[in-house]
Amino acid sequence: MDNLVQIHTEILDAFANKQDVTAVFFDIVKAFDMTWRFIYVETAYFWKWWMRQSDSVRHLFKNFVKNGQLEFIGGAWSMNDEATTHYQSIIDQFTWGLRKLNETFGDCGRPKMGWQIDPFGHSREMASIFAQLGFDGLLLGRIDYQDKDQRFLTRTPEVVWKGSDNLGDAANIFTGVMYNTYSPPSGFCFDILCNDEPIIDDPRSPDYNVDRRVDEFFRITKNISRNYATKNIIVTMGEDFQYQDANVWFKNLDKLIQ
Repeated sequence: MDNLVQIHTEILDAFANKQDVTAVFFDIVKAFDMTWRFIYVETAYFWKWWMRQSDSVRHLFKNFVKNGQLEFIGGAWSMNDEATTHYQSIIDQFTWGLRKLNETFGDCGRPKMGWQIDPFGHSREMASIFAQLGFDGLLLGRIDYQDKDQRFLTRTPEVVWKGSDNLGDAANIFTGVMYNTYSPPSGFCFDILCNDEPIIDDPRSPDYNVDRRVDEFFRITKNISRNYATKNIIVTMGEDFQYQDANVWFKNLDKLIQ
């Protein structure tokens, strides 16, 4: 319990001082709710937080990783650009980020998914690097709007990207394009920075709307699914600088799921 109090105090202080990287790291209730799973991407920002933690907090966090409650994806020092970077620099910063995760968490910290949701454009060489690093798949956020429209029209936003003619299958990787980059569906942003209608599930309230809001969400997800050939779709819930007060998100998402 002392560990929880320490983390909670740090979050409140970070939120008050607008230290976004620290503030978004934990939601105390959800940290111990085994039905929730979380991902983290860029090792540089994680390391900035990690270096400030006590041994007791680090031990607690390692248990989250070991239990599968928190999974690192990407894992490089940063989510690198793909247009103007040299492959050697990309490999170097992946080496540094992955080494930090391996030294800290062992095999439990090894990322298995590439997560390039913010670079403006993507290169074949990047797909080849992910494949050769042993990643199982790659998710993209931003692609050319004409390419995106065509892929959604033909239900081909998910492909096996052949990263190299010379390397053959060793450079192939399953790749998917997100529907809405990394933003929530229209009308379903529950952050303190948003003004969308919250979900009210108390039947005694005159603002009760859970049935209508769930129906709206189903219509949106059904529309998203029409663009994909596979049965599983990713619906992103977040935006830049959000989750500084994560509980606002989680309260609404819990109501939506239940």
